Amino acid sequence: MLSPMLNAPIRTAYRAAHLMLRSYWFLRRPETSGALAAVWHDGEILHVKNSYRSFLTLPGGYVHPGEDPRVAASRELREETRVRVEPERFEHAYHGSHPFEFRKDTLDIYETTLDARPTIRVDEREVIWARFERPEVLLRQKIVPHLRDYLAQKLG
Repeated sequence: MLSPMLNAPIRTAYRAAHLMLRSYWFLRRPETSGALAAVWHDGEILHVKNSYRSFLTLPGGYVHPGEDPRVAASRELREETRVRVEPERFEHAYHGSHPFEFRKDTLDIYETTLDARPTIRVDEREVIWARFERPEVLLRQKIVPHLRDYLAQKLG
């Protein structure tokens, strides 16, 4: 395991890499796609703060070629928060595309509801914190557009 003293330089590397990606996206204007995991417990939703982006989001990321998006959502949730949810427990809840960070970003959100609040552990490098919050509170914060749409649909 890497020393916690390395967290700050690794976060800086994530920010630099993300800045380079955004520069590439600015020039190329690509289309990207991914899967996010919406984990609910007691009316609250788990969300994360990445070290390289000012927007709050759900755990998630790119879907590998040939990978089932529910498997990707489950994998990313585990990688980012150490919360384990089997892919078959996720139900498709949202599909949408938005211009975001100089690209056309298409995301699917897969949701599940847990009976017990899980223990969350983040690496403090890519993800600096994760927590559950009521959707009304989250909507008043700076969140990615897909999450805003999803929560607005959930709240009616």
